[in-house]
Formats: sequence, C-alpha cells, structure tokens
Amino acid sequence: MRIILPVIICGAIAGAAAPVFAQRDVPPDPVKSLVERLDLEKYKATIKGLTQFGDRRQGTDRNRAAVDWIEAQLKSYGCPTDRIKYAYDPPPPNQNAGRGRGNTGLAVGGGRPRGVRTPTGVNTDPLKQPDDKLRALNMQPTTPGAREAVYCTTVGTTHPDEMYIVSGHMDGHGWGEAANDDGSGTALVMELARVFSGPDVQTERTIRFILWNNEETGSQAARAYIAQRQQLQGREDPPGSKKYPEPKWLGMIQHDMMMFDHGMPNSDGTMPREQRPEADVNIEFQSNSKMAAESQKLAWMFHAANEKYATDYPAQVGPHMTNTDSGPFQDLIPAISLRENERGVHIGSGWDPQWHQPTDVYTTYTDKDFRLGLNAAQTTLGAVASLTGASLRK
Repeated sequence: MRIILPVIICGAIAGAAAPVFAQRDVPPDPVKSLVERLDLEKYKATIKGLTQFGDRRQGTDRNRAAVDWIEAQLKSYGCPTDRIKYAYDPPPPNQNAGRGRGNTGLAVGGGRPRGVRTPTGVNTDPLKQPDDKLRALNMQPTTPGAREAVYCTTVGTTHPDEMYIVSGHMDGHGWGEAANDDGSGTALVMELARVFSGPDVQTERTIRFILWNNEETGSQAARAYIAQRQQLQGREDPPGSKKYPEPKWLGMIQHDMMMFDHGMPNSDGTMPREQRPEADVNIEFQSNSKMAAESQKLAWMFHAANEKYATDYPAQVGPHMTNTDSGPFQDLIPAISLRENERGVHIGSGWDPQWHQPTDVYTTYTDKDFRLGLNAAQTTLGAVASLTGASLRK
C-alpha cells in the first residue's frame, strides 16, 4: 500500500496560490501483509482434510494416518518437520472413563460455572453416530504403545536460539470427526506454518509449530516433549554451528476449540442456532501458575494484536486456562491458550454441545463459525509475527 503524505514546500514565486505537495512512500506493515495471507477457504479446506480421518483417536490407525497427513502438508509448505516419540500405557479404565475433563463443577484451574448448565461428557456409544461410514471409520479401538506427534520449525535469522511454541492438538474422540475439538486448532496452527514458511518471509526468532497427540488423555505428548527437550534449551549443536535443535522457550501458545460461540444454553437446555452477536476469541492464562504475571502480559499482547489485525471478532482475556496442552508449560514459561469460550466456566457448563460428541463434524458449522476460528488465526499470527520480528524480503 502506498500512502501519500502532504509536504508543503514554500514557493518563492510571487503570487503562488496553493502549496506544492511532494510524495513520500511509507512502507507497508509487514505483519498486516502476513495476516492478509490467511484465507477462510484455505482454513476450511485444512479442517476438512483432517476430518477424513474421523475422530483421530490416539492409539489407532486413523490417528497415525492423520499424523502422516499433517506432516506431508507441513513439508509441502516448506516447513522442516520432526517428531516427538513416546509411549502411552494408560491406567486401567474406571467408572468415570466416559466423563470429559473440565465438567466436574470446578475444573482444575477453571472458574466456577454459573447460569444455565447442561450435562457434558465423552460419547462412548458408536450407535449415537448416525453416519454408517463415519461409524465404521471410528470403530477401531485404541491400543497402548508407541505414539508420535509431529512439528515443524522456522528458524530465526538473528536469534535462532530463542523460540515461541505455537500449538494445537490433533487427536480427538467421541465418534464424530473432531472438526472443532481440535481440528479447528490444528488447522489454525498449520495455516500459520504455511504463512510463516513463505519464501519471502523471515523472522528474527524461531517459531515451532507443534500438533500434539494424546491431549484428550492428559497431554502426554506435551509432557513427553518437556521431559525430552527442556534441558536441551539454547544449546548449540554441534558447537560453533549456530544451530540450536531446541532454542530457549520464550512462550507457548495453545489453540483448542476455536469455532463455536453460540452462548449459554436456553432454559430448556437447547442451544441458540446462530452464533451470538457478541462472540469473541478467549485468550486465557492461569492465574495461580508460577508464571502468571508473565503469562498475563503475553495474553494482553495477543489482545492488542486482535484489536489491530482481526477483521470480525474481538478478544477477551481470562484467568482460567485449564485442561489443554499449555497446562504442562504454565509453571515453566509464559503460556496461554486461545479458545472459542472459557473452558472451565463455559464449555464445562454445556456451551458447546458438540464437545466430544458425534455431532462434532464439519457440516455442523457455518461460515460464521469458521470465521471465528480464522479471527483467532489472525490474532495469533499478528502477535507472533510482532514478537518474532517478522519481515518480508524484498
């Protein structure tokens, strides 16, 4: 964009009736240019691509196929990939195995639910999925054993040893397609990886885009990542190479359920059909974490980025980050999560009836819902581009 600013030049010619204007070029905002590369149809297409693997439940062939597909997409963007490898051997099932996390009145780290509440939980009944093809796709049960999660990295030009982690979780359950939980967050992270991997894009600091596995069972991939890589931060390997396999963690930004903000359930337990006019992007930090002050500062930086770069929906900062992959990081580094609603207060009270249900399929959502997710992407891209010193090569 070229902006013409008036510069008055005093004329020495007698009788000059008007000022003379000179042209001055003002360079465009590179962050705004990057945000404008996000596209609603590309975002929707990435979510749709993820839904071909059903609910992507961890420990299944469909989950492993989804990990492979995600990695192939990231490589096609030009973002070099790697994997976290770990084992998951779950404890024996108990009577509460069908319940969803965060629905027990007061969620860990969450606020106290108020207003109209409806039951929430995890659907474990395949017969509640009316689509025969999708029911068959989701039929294979989970088995213990080896697990993998994929990530890709764009390396900073001047501070390659410092890094922001941008993440979502690719696994789901409930006998649907896990389109919103968390296809919407996974697609958001993948779209950011696409934009930041553009051939004309560079950042001063490193960004790692991680698609966690095993979030629904307690964030085992995130915990494995910390266990395996925390002590490697900032180490040059090999010495003198200016290469840092694990740069110092500056902050962690998780995305988990981005699209459905239809408000509180009606008094009869039904939900409004349309997205509420005051829909917003929730930016959460955990107020009782060891890094609360730093995390809150990061959250407000994202709020400012939303004000500047998001096209449709505002942001709201809240102190109740809970039950997602940013939790294991919250006492280590500044950590926040972006969501459609506040997890401990809203979602646990039934504000999202698709949560872990057969109805969490692509066709449930409208363009208004998808656009809310896109606005979260605009928010994160704007903030991360600013934090990492993004610019465009000429």
